[in-house]
Amino acid sequence: MNTILEPTSPKAEAQNTSQNIRREMGADRICVLTFDRANSSANLFDEQTLHELDRHLDWIAAPPGPAGVILYSAKPSIFIAGADLHALMDAAKRGGLRPVIELGQRVFSRLASLPIPTVAAIHGACAGGGYEVSLACDYRVASPDEATRIGLPETQLGILPGWGGCSRLPRLIGLPAALKVILKGSLFSPRQALKYGMIDALAPRERLLDLAKRKIAGGKPHRPSRRLTNNRAVARAIATGLRPLLSRKTRGHYPAQTMALETVSQGVSLPLDGALALEREAILKLAGSEVCRNLVGLFFLQERARKSGVSDSPGRVLSDAAVIGAGVMGSAITQWLTSRGMPVLLRDIDAERVGHGMANIARLYEAGTRRHKFTSLQARNGLDRVSPIIEEAPLRRADLVIEAAVEKMAVKKEIFARLEAVCDPRAILATNTSALSISEIASGLADPGRVIGLHFFNPVHRMKLVEVVAGERTDPAVIQTAVRFVRQVGKLPVIVRDSPGFLVNRILIPYLVEAGNLFESGARVKDVDEAMLDFGMPMGPLRLLDEVGLDVATDVAETLSSKFSRIRVPAALEKMRDAGFLGRKNGLGFYDYKTRVNIGNARLSPFRKNALARDLSREELQKRMVFLMINEAVRCLEEKVVAAPEDVDFGMVMGSGFAPFRGGPLRYADSVGAVQLVAGMDALGVAGDPKFLPCELLRTMAGRGSKFYENES
Repeated sequence: MNTILEPTSPKAEAQNTSQNIRREMGADRICVLTFDRANSSANLFDEQTLHELDRHLDWIAAPPGPAGVILYSAKPSIFIAGADLHALMDAAKRGGLRPVIELGQRVFSRLASLPIPTVAAIHGACAGGGYEVSLACDYRVASPDEATRIGLPETQLGILPGWGGCSRLPRLIGLPAALKVILKGSLFSPRQALKYGMIDALAPRERLLDLAKRKIAGGKPHRPSRRLTNNRAVARAIATGLRPLLSRKTRGHYPAQTMALETVSQGVSLPLDGALALEREAILKLAGSEVCRNLVGLFFLQERARKSGVSDSPGRVLSDAAVIGAGVMGSAITQWLTSRGMPVLLRDIDAERVGHGMANIARLYEAGTRRHKFTSLQARNGLDRVSPIIEEAPLRRADLVIEAAVEKMAVKKEIFARLEAVCDPRAILATNTSALSISEIASGLADPGRVIGLHFFNPVHRMKLVEVVAGERTDPAVIQTAVRFVRQVGKLPVIVRDSPGFLVNRILIPYLVEAGNLFESGARVKDVDEAMLDFGMPMGPLRLLDEVGLDVATDVAETLSSKFSRIRVPAALEKMRDAGFLGRKNGLGFYDYKTRVNIGNARLSPFRKNALARDLSREELQKRMVFLMINEAVRCLEEKVVAAPEDVDFGMVMGSGFAPFRGGPLRYADSVGAVQLVAGMDALGVAGDPKFLPCELLRTMAGRGSKFYENES
C-alpha cells in the first residue's frame, strides 16, 4: 500500500512514533490502522496502545483528514485479543484501574464519533477489548476462517466489558441478544456472529480490505433504533425473568454475571455516557474481587499450558496417528485428531466394534456441525481422514500410536508388545489409561523409553486437559514431543509423574468414594449432590458417578484402593454395579434416566448399610468431601506427582471442573488457611475416621503458618 505522506510532515512524524499501530493511507484517502504489537504474537490493548490509537485519532481528525478508516491486524491469527490482563490486574492491585478504564472508554468514544465511515476488518481472535473497539466502528467485517472467533468473554474472567461492550452491543443487536452474548461469555464463529448481527459481512482474508473499502464507499450505516427491546419497561421485565435463572445457575458464586445483567439492562435506556458510567463503576467493583483474581489466574495458567504456541515448543512434530480401540474414548480421540487435520488409522478386533466407533465419530461431527464448530465440508473431510481396519497391519507410517483399549493391565501389555513389533522404531507408543501404571505397561518392551501416557478426559470434545504421564524410563525427548503434540491438537497439557491415579483421578476418586460412603450411610442422594453444587462443582458427585459409569468408576477406585489403604470402595457401589445400576449408559444409577424421575429412597435402600449420615447437614457433607480432595491434592504436591501448586490447581479445574471461582484446591486451601484445615481434619480423624487425618505437608504448613502461593499478596 502506497502512502501519500511526506517524510518531513508533522503527520508522518506522528506516525513514526507508534510501536504497536502502523498508519498508512493510499491514493483513495482511506486510512488503514494496522495493529502489530511489537515482539508479540498477539495484539493487546494496554495504556501505551490506547495512547497510540488516541494519537492516530488526532491525526485523523485534523484537516483535511481521510475519507474513511479501517482497523486491521498484521498478526496471522489474531485481530485484537483484548486487554493486556497482566497490566489490567496490576493496575487493579495498585488502585490505578480507573484511569485505564476511563482512557479506553474515551478513546473508543472518539473513534465512534468520527464523522467519516469506520470499519473493523477482523481476521483471527477478536475478543473483549478487541471486539469493543470494533463496536466503536460503523461496520464490522470478518473472515470466515477457523482462527476467527468473536465475542466478549469478560464474564468468564469475573469482570464485564468495560470499554463500551455493555453499552454499544445492545444498541447494535438489541437487548435480548446482547445479554445472551455477554452473560454466556463465549467466543463465536464468524457465521454465528453474523447470525447474531455482531458483524455485518464475511469475506476471505485476502478480500477483507476490499470489502471494508466498499463499506466506506457506502457512507455511514443506517441502523434500526431497537426501541421495541431497548426501553426501560422491557429491560426491567427481562432482568426480572433472568435473575432467578442466573441465581440457580451461579448459586451466587459468580457476581460478574449478575452485575452484567444489571449494568446492561439499566444502561440500555440511558444516554450512552450514562451507560458507560455504569460499565465503568461495575468493572471497578469486580476487578478487585477474589473471584476475579482466581478466574484470571486460571486464564494465565491456560496460557502457560499453551506456552506461546506449537512452533516454539521443543520436540518433533507428529503428523500421522493410529488409535487402537474403537470404543467411546478411542473413537472420540480419533474424531478430535482428525478434526485437527491429522490422518488416523482406527483399529479394533472386529468389524462390529469398528463400525460402532465410526458411527460415534460421525455423530460427533454431526453434533459439531449443528453447533457451528465445523462446516459440513470440514466434517466430511475429517471423516475422510479416518482409516478403519480390523486386521493387524504394519503401522510404519504412524509416528504416534494411542492405545485406548479396556482398562486391564494384561490386555494393555499384550497390545504394547505387538505394537513394538509392527511400528516404526521412532514411533511414540501412548496409552490413554486413566489409572494404570505407565512404567508397568512399558516394562516388557525392548525400548520402554518410547512409552508415555496421554490421558484424554471424557467427553474429549469438551475437556481441554490432557495428562502427559511420564513413566520411570520414558525418554525426556518423548515427553517434550508429547507435550508439543497435545498443544498441536488444541489441548492443554499437564506433565504428571507415573503414580496411581496420576493427578486428577488421584484427587477425584477419594471424593467420589466418600460420596458413596455417605450415601451408603443414609445420606440422601439430593443432599450429597446439592452440597457440592453449593460448593461450586459443576455436577454433584453421585451424578458424576452415573455419568462416568458405576462399573468404570468402581474399577478405577479399586485400582487406587489396592495402592492406598485409606481408600475403601463402599460395598454400595459394588452392589449397585452388580445389580445393573450402571448410570447414564444404561439409564439407571443414582438417578433414573429413562423416566427423568429421581429414584426413590425405597428403591435404593437395599444398597445402604446404616443411617449414620442421614442427619448430617449439607455443610457437614460438603466438608467431608472437600477435606478429602484438599488432603489428596496436597499429597500429590508432597509426592512430586506434579512440579508445582499451579499444576495441581490447573489440572483439577480443567480436568474435573473443580469450582473455578475458587481457583483450584490448593488456592482454596490458602484462602481457608492450613491451620483451620488441619483442625477440621483432625476433628474428623480423631473421632474415628483416620482417612481424614491431614498429610504431613499440610500439618507442617499449619505449624509454620505458610501458604502454597507464598509470593502473592
